Amino acid sequence: MSDYLLLLAGVASAAIGGEFFVRGAVGIASVLRIAPSIIGVTIAAFATSSPELSVAVNSGLAGKSQLSLGDALGSNIVNISLVLGITLLIAGIPVGSDVLKRDMPVAVLAPLLTGILLIDGIIDRLEGLFMFAIFVAWMATTVKQALKERAPSNSKVAVTKRFLPWVHVFAGLLLLVAAGRLIVLSTTGIAKDFGIDDFIIGATLVAFGTSVPELASTVLAKIKGHDEIGVGTVVGSNIFNSLFIVAVAAIIRPIRVPLTEVVPAILFGILSLLIALPRRGTGWVRRRQGVLLVLMYSIYVTTLFFFSR
Repeated sequence: MSDYLLLLAGVASAAIGGEFFVRGAVGIASVLRIAPSIIGVTIAAFATSSPELSVAVNSGLAGKSQLSLGDALGSNIVNISLVLGITLLIAGIPVGSDVLKRDMPVAVLAPLLTGILLIDGIIDRLEGLFMFAIFVAWMATTVKQALKERAPSNSKVAVTKRFLPWVHVFAGLLLLVAAGRLIVLSTTGIAKDFGIDDFIIGATLVAFGTSVPELASTVLAKIKGHDEIGVGTVVGSNIFNSLFIVAVAAIIRPIRVPLTEVVPAILFGILSLLIALPRRGTGWVRRRQGVLLVLMYSIYVTTLFFFSR
């Protein structure tokens, strides 16, 4: 019973935290004079990936880095197939050219790199450092572009209005991180009662729990008309998960997982991203693509459990 109460508390925290976070993220973009999509793929993506980072550190120290890998890869699929899919069921979403050109290729290639490194069944510390270096290069490119495209300064903005968005974001993040943690604890406890494998728990229930911040912030961003923050958060979070989170886990403790167990998560992750690409010449991801993405997630979970037998 306590696990189910934790689950309900996590959902409530996600809803309230998402509201504060979206409000603050829009305000910060205005104060810093940068595009909201940049906030999405950097600050928002890093913040909403903090539950995955917590799982990576704790599972690595406990000698269960495979749980972190399952969480990272599974979260990527949840982010695109479920989070973006559910958001698209509300209405179509426009995707900026900067996200398509700078971020989408990295988001697609990162899980592919994970698969290549796992051909020998292990991602060691050196390979983890290599992944981390790629992440740093992408982040540097993103920050450089953000600084280059800053809007003219507006010195008339009151000090309180400059400070308040940071308060909203901080409060929202605390609630979102708490939500992810509560849902991870509750779903993991329920799953372990049924004797489910660590990687499978990580790739399904833990992945869903740690993706609650993305789900809450993306859906609320859509409802409030700030699509660029939602899309940026989802794509950026995938990059953080695939390069930064997996790298941290491997550096702490080499990740040993059979490639056959990871292949479904990698393939479904890449396929979901390809389905989510805007149709040529439109710049929009349509509602029918959202239906396909949600269906894709259902097939993924079924396939994962089939391969784990």
